[in-house]
Amino acid sequence: MLQLPRLYPILDPACFSDAAGMFVAAAALVTSGCTLLQYRNKSGSSRCMLDQARELRTRLGTGVKLIMNDRTDLCLIAGFDGLHVGQDDLSPGAARMILGSDLWLGISTHNQEQLAEADKTSSDYLAIGPVFPTSSKSNPDVVVGLAGVRRARELTRKPLVAIGGITRANARSVIEAGADSVAVISDLLRDPGKSAEEFLKVLG
Repeated sequence: MLQLPRLYPILDPACFSDAAGMFVAAAALVTSGCTLLQYRNKSGSSRCMLDQARELRTRLGTGVKLIMNDRTDLCLIAGFDGLHVGQDDLSPGAARMILGSDLWLGISTHNQEQLAEADKTSSDYLAIGPVFPTSSKSNPDVVVGLAGVRRARELTRKPLVAIGGITRANARSVIEAGADSVAVISDLLRDPGKSAEEFLKVLG
């Protein structure tokens, strides 16, 4: 069973003024101790996404695990280490057939039923959320709260990532509720390097 780092940063180009800013942020996160990053692009063209993914792979090297959101094809072409799929994306079974057994596969879930179903798949880790209200999605799912994280922990032995509205102020409570890792977008945007250091200190 894989061991996830406590901090799981998500890089979304929509959060930056340009791609260059995202690359600088990615480098700062890694310099501060992050060992895994997810690249999530919901609005770019396939060409743009591939170019940015390849650039991330080139700049960050192979010492960092890179996870592609949604796109199995781009994950393979860009030489990423894993794929993360949502409830409306390619099925975990189909994704695994394409990825093979060596690459990581994560699945987003938003309630107990989805998590229990995802637990039956060949996924390497599961995500649960949103734990708290979040502004990173225009149409977010229902907040599950810390109770939802605790229940998720009871339902699976797989590594568990909590996501949604997680900040330096509440991250520790999420880990204490049973999550192995916290996925963060917004609270890493201002001074990513310093923010990551503070997160890692809080998470222990």
